[in-house]
Amino acid sequence: MSQAHALSDDQVAGELKKMTAFIRQEALEKANEIRLKADEEFAIEKSKLVRQETAAIDSSYEKKFKQASMSQQITRSTVANKSRLRILSARQELLDKLFEEASTKLKDVAKDKGKYQGVLKNLILEGAYALNESKLQVKARKIDYDIVKKAIDEAQSEYKSKVSKEVSISIDESDPLPQDSAGGVIVVGTGGKIDINNTFEERLRLLETDALPSIRVTLFGENQNRKFHD
Repeated sequence: MSQAHALSDDQVAGELKKMTAFIRQEALEKANEIRLKADEEFAIEKSKLVRQETAAIDSSYEKKFKQASMSQQITRSTVANKSRLRILSARQELLDKLFEEASTKLKDVAKDKGKYQGVLKNLILEGAYALNESKLQVKARKIDYDIVKKAIDEAQSEYKSKVSKEVSISIDESDPLPQDSAGGVIVVGTGGKIDINNTFEERLRLLETDALPSIRVTLFGENQNRKFHD
């Protein structure tokens, strides 16, 4: 009976072969499964690393781009400011030269006696209208006293015709203007407490301030308040 069920060597070898094939197949399938899982994890990790590196590169590029842009802006601003300062300096030099030349020509006005007398009359009248007093004095250069007296006579006459009242104007010979003055007068009222400086030097100084916007427009074609654009 036992002999009937006994396996021959060939049958045992066959069974072993089947078991070996089965184990090998399971091992191959397991190995394949492990390889697939490993490949999947590798792909995920690779993708993650690629994304991280890409993000790092993008961040570095963005930072460098911002730095380059900032550097470019600073350079452009610096160049623009230097250009602006050079332009402003050149314009100021031109204005200074203009007023300097005007100052040197002030004394030429007094050389034309007829014209100078008319100018003095108007300067005296301007002071008289502003002070609106019955008695005034004027300060002038000693060399101008004769022509100032004529201008005073004209001013008094015109003042009376314009405002219908008298004004007495005299020269304050105790305190003449400096001989190196370009000319003009100082009109004094209220017993010497108030004066209106109508000397040529003072009028030019006021012109530098009050007429400067108009001069800028004439010379440079722009308003004083206009901002310089880069």
